[in-house]
Amino acid sequence: MEQPFALILASASPRRRELLSRMGYAFDICAPDVDEHVEGRAEDIVKTLAVRKARAAASHYARGVIIASDTLVSLDGGPLGKPADESEAHAMLRALSGRAHEVFTGVCLRDAATGREMVEEVRTAVRFRELTDKEIWDYIHTGEPMDKAGAYGIQGGAGAFVEGLDGSFENVMGFPVEDVERMLRAFTREG
Repeated sequence: MEQPFALILASASPRRRELLSRMGYAFDICAPDVDEHVEGRAEDIVKTLAVRKARAAASHYARGVIIASDTLVSLDGGPLGKPADESEAHAMLRALSGRAHEVFTGVCLRDAATGREMVEEVRTAVRFRELTDKEIWDYIHTGEPMDKAGAYGIQGGAGAFVEGLDGSFENVMGFPVEDVERMLRAFTREG
């Protein structure tokens, strides 16, 4: 695919790198260190953090399209980020057990040369089946939940916990590929 613009992924996430690669784009990686302390609703927090990451990464480039995203799980309107330790991971998974929750990903595209931005948030509803304590601890001991919002990776062992899904599977992984593709097409057409 001929790509008439430089693309920079503002993320160190291996899942985001893999998904963007699968989309067929060539890109550089710039994982900026930003303040991730934001209060509010998950759907607002993810947009704020995606914008912060995109702007921080854009400061290192004279040109190109920066793509940044951030993902949070929301349970009863409260955001769940990455667990600090195994105890917090257990509490999160116990709270999600047998319940529906939402996963929000904020996506920001920024033109490094002009500062023009496009920001959206994508929502996916997920329902977990009832989990036993043993299942939760066995999953935590894999180490998989420790770097993931809501303490689970749908593409890994926690996929077996999912009873229902309404929306993008990749969004739950942290990078809604169909929405990102649509946004990139519109953004680069306007630019």
